Amino acid sequence: MTTTSVSNATSAGTGRAVAALREDGRDGGGIADKRRFILPLGPSLERRRLQIYLALMAFDALGIAIAFVSVGLTLPRIDDRAILANLVLLFIPVFWTIALSLRLYSIRALISSRFAQVRVIYAVFGSVTALIFIAYLAHSPLAIGRMAMGFNVLAAVIVLASIRSVVRPFILHHCGPTVENVLIIDDGGAPVRVPGAWVVQAQEHNLKPDFCDPHMLDRLGLFMTNMDRVLVSCVPERRAAWAMIFKGSNVSGEIVDPDVYSLGVVGARRSHSFGTLIVSVGPLSMQDRAVKRGMDIAAAGCALLFLLPLLITIAILIRLEDRGPVFFRQQRQGRNNRLFWIYKFRSMSPLKLDQAGARSASREDDRITRIGRIIRRTSIDELPQLINVLRGDMSLVGPRPHAIGSLAGNKRFWEVDPRYLLRHSLKPGLTGLAQVRGLRGATDTETDLTHRLQADLEYLDGWTVLRDLKIILGTIRVLVHEKAF
Repeated sequence: MTTTSVSNATSAGTGRAVAALREDGRDGGGIADKRRFILPLGPSLERRRLQIYLALMAFDALGIAIAFVSVGLTLPRIDDRAILANLVLLFIPVFWTIALSLRLYSIRALISSRFAQVRVIYAVFGSVTALIFIAYLAHSPLAIGRMAMGFNVLAAVIVLASIRSVVRPFILHHCGPTVENVLIIDDGGAPVRVPGAWVVQAQEHNLKPDFCDPHMLDRLGLFMTNMDRVLVSCVPERRAAWAMIFKGSNVSGEIVDPDVYSLGVVGARRSHSFGTLIVSVGPLSMQDRAVKRGMDIAAAGCALLFLLPLLITIAILIRLEDRGPVFFRQQRQGRNNRLFWIYKFRSMSPLKLDQAGARSASREDDRITRIGRIIRRTSIDELPQLINVLRGDMSLVGPRPHAIGSLAGNKRFWEVDPRYLLRHSLKPGLTGLAQVRGLRGATDTETDLTHRLQADLEYLDGWTVLRDLKIILGTIRVLVHEKAF
């Protein structure tokens, strides 16, 4: 008997490799009778996930009951305890409904404890809101004190979040780290590595995307049994055939395309008689942009009113020193790669201004005036950019806009790293994550830009109001900085 192998990146929770080619001998005519027995590569994780989801729903119901009963035992009145008991019976089905809509019982929730615990909080507060609304519409006579209800909600959140932490080792043991069965069929394409995936060599097992051969379809179906995802890496000429195989299979089929990774594709779309690869959707949704813009207008407007005496004083001092203009204007590149005029208090001699920004300011720069040295050292020269914020050219927080002629070593910024252009997907900021981390000043080397760019790209990855507030508060600590000259 000849046995061939199937490799697997990990053995946790996925069963044994059991693909074999068996030669049973020859028949009376001397013709080889080769019978291939290919058993499922692993147990069905879909059934196990369903069992875990049902168990989690039961545990959640029990946890809610325990939380409410525990709080109810502390109430002095028997009537209040009875109300809580009735409330539990209403709370549990409402919680299940909202939890299902929030994907609390999903693969991602099984993989990520943090995701699950955050969704628990959303589901509990959503359930409370729904019950209040239902009670109002139904004119329910049930009434419970705000303090008791608050303790109920807090207890439920703690208990349900704890359940996720307790059951996680059980999930990893029975379903593996990815909670999915993933099969990779290598049919001569680019190499693919997925943690925990089964890897099958198509040539070794004589697997072909021949949808006209019922026996081949049967072989492929046996390999795909119990698989949640099947990835095929093949040459472009066989992609259409593999796609047809997947469309006739009860499996999530994917064809590896190196261009998807190199182009940074985020989705695909079919329209009329053509298809497109979506490579950009913008880092912020319309709702996020509206919230961020509202914060900018409110904060910048209040800051300008509060700082107006200081701004007037600085303007007078700059004017008196050399009779030159108060403001310095320079073109910078903002969102959508559009150029805009940025405003700063003029800190250099009028005859030595660098409109292109090819020369970065240095510690002993002879272009800087006496007043300029003070306002640059304290970052006061940047305050007129609050006007840019109100105009909509800039935001309070975002990647700092650089002069068009700026150099990192001897190269333009975008020549050092093409990802520099990604910064222009958001409005530039008065301050940013790079500035809070002390990454400011001249970019004498390419490394200086690389560190700054990495911080900017990190900021682009998932905007939140809380992060902006943290950056604004963190900026106060670095207003006076050793690199501010």
